[in-house]
Amino acid sequence: MIALSEVFSHAGVFQYGTVDTASIAFSGEVRRMCEVNTCRQYGRTWACPPGLGTLAECQKRIQSYEKMVVFSARYDLEDSFDYEGMMAGMSAFREVCRAIHRKVQPLLEHFLILSNEGCDLCSKCTYPEAPCRFPDRSHGSIEGYGILVSDLAGQAGINYYSCH
Repeated sequence: MIALSEVFSHAGVFQYGTVDTASIAFSGEVRRMCEVNTCRQYGRTWACPPGLGTLAECQKRIQSYEKMVVFSARYDLEDSFDYEGMMAGMSAFREVCRAIHRKVQPLLEHFLILSNEGCDLCSKCTYPEAPCRFPDRSHGSIEGYGILVSDLAGQAGINYYSCH
């Protein structure tokens, strides 16, 4: 059987750690940040609220698992204002999630991968008119689940912002 560290290494993961799902804080405040629509994905995709379901439904979905593996990837930026680099990193992180998904799918019957904001599998999402075209390949937004990423990274013992 392939080791998780090998899957992560091949996918481009920088750091990873685990947390007990019972210890994860789910926040209505984090979820409300989605409603402000800073990323322009709220109400536009099945991978973001309200398409993900209620905060309680998201919490129940995650807590149906005992553990969560939290992982990060590293992307170099020109400076803290490198918007293009940030967007490229966001897109690249989705590819990391897809690579992990492809490797674990034949090994695990039940798993859930959460990613960064939105979904880019389709040029136009079917939300809300029709079901998701690729529900088995789409990854919900971790913030949309009401989880503050920086806190979760700290729980998992990994850096959220890295200066390495």
